[in-house]
Amino acid sequence: MTKEEMNKRETFSNRMAFVLASIGGAVGLGNVWKFPYITGQHGGAAFIVVYLIALLVIASPVLMTEFGIGRLTGTSYTSALKKLFPGKSWYLVGILGVIALILTLGFYAGIAGWTIAYIFKSVTGSYVGHSAAEIGQAFGSFISSPFQVIFWLLVMIAITAFIVSRGLAGGIEKICNILLPALFLLIIILAIRAVTLPGAAKGLEFYLKPNFSSLTKEAIMAAIGQAFFSLGVGTGNLVIYGSYLKKDKTIGSSTIMVALGDTLAAILFGFIVFPAVFAYNIDSTIGPPLVFITLPTIFAQMKFGMFFATIFFVLLFFACLTSTICIMEAIVGYFTDEIKMSRKKSTVLTTAIVTICGIVMMLSFGVLGDILIFGKIIFDFANDILVSTVLLPLGGILVLVIAGWVMNTKKLIDEINTGEGYKVGKGFEIVIKFIAPIAVLLMFLQSIGLF
Repeated sequence: MTKEEMNKRETFSNRMAFVLASIGGAVGLGNVWKFPYITGQHGGAAFIVVYLIALLVIASPVLMTEFGIGRLTGTSYTSALKKLFPGKSWYLVGILGVIALILTLGFYAGIAGWTIAYIFKSVTGSYVGHSAAEIGQAFGSFISSPFQVIFWLLVMIAITAFIVSRGLAGGIEKICNILLPALFLLIIILAIRAVTLPGAAKGLEFYLKPNFSSLTKEAIMAAIGQAFFSLGVGTGNLVIYGSYLKKDKTIGSSTIMVALGDTLAAILFGFIVFPAVFAYNIDSTIGPPLVFITLPTIFAQMKFGMFFATIFFVLLFFACLTSTICIMEAIVGYFTDEIKMSRKKSTVLTTAIVTICGIVMMLSFGVLGDILIFGKIIFDFANDILVSTVLLPLGGILVLVIAGWVMNTKKLIDEINTGEGYKVGKGFEIVIKFIAPIAVLLMFLQSIGLF
């Protein structure tokens, strides 16, 4: 890699390309199974009200911070911290984020691979006429098959790596400009079909009519957590997208567009899930099995069900792909900025590391299922404990400490406000220094049973 190549950094061609790529990074499996699951568990519309407040007051300012650090320094997270604090150890926070991203991409790509498999299952009608028990049994056999889970993991990682290796303009920007509009179109088509199902009105009532008596302390913490992590903040991965951002528009304006896009996707997914599960009298709070067992059961009973099932899993694949692209780009950015490797070599190295991690986690549903860590299989330990309970909250608190207390916050705000558009004020600094860190800390304490 020549010095000229290292000094030349790509930028998004325009703000909309940046917004679409960032929305793509945020919209993913969490919007599909976690948002409806948590909403159903905590009382429907009342939960959504708290979620929207938390998104505006807490999560969006943190997202602005990551974008701001990226554009201010023009590098990925670890290199940005070295640049901001030369000779200090704060860059270790960036390395912590890279570790979290590698683990996340390992299990995320594995599950995303399942969506590709289910596209083919839907096209061929392999579960037409099957009961929920039969579909559940088939899913269990599928994820316990070493060949199946490794094959689809490799397919998903290969697609992601190919796009990332082509760079910003030739790969990431081009694919997100196509996939994001297509994704929202497919969501709307499925939502229209779901709300017209017989019995869907009960689902809409539950989803849209607030019941504030159901808002417990746990529900409020869950809403804050969903808002914070729905945007993908906490690991510094979106610093890389900020480093590709031009200075003609304010970061505040772009962040609002990203937050609205991610929220719209999550809410529209609710219009698919709740009318469908209420129409067929199915529990809306069952979590991940909703996607690969419950919804296929519904599609199998629905008129033209396999057509709509195919649309759904294509939609889910699009959502997963834009997220895996964003995560891999952040890891590749670390190697290109820190080790000065070319983009293609960095992509190959990232692919190798993530593939090894992913295979180990995917095999925990089958041949490695007897290996338990703190009573959990490897996949659940990596996802539920190591990443979700430890690394993400810790990373979120540290990025807030850095932005609000360690670096020159005024300099960060000036960077966020550079260009035309919405400009943040004193409230932003209050959120970054006090409100958001306290909220994330409370979430962490609750997750380990201390609050």
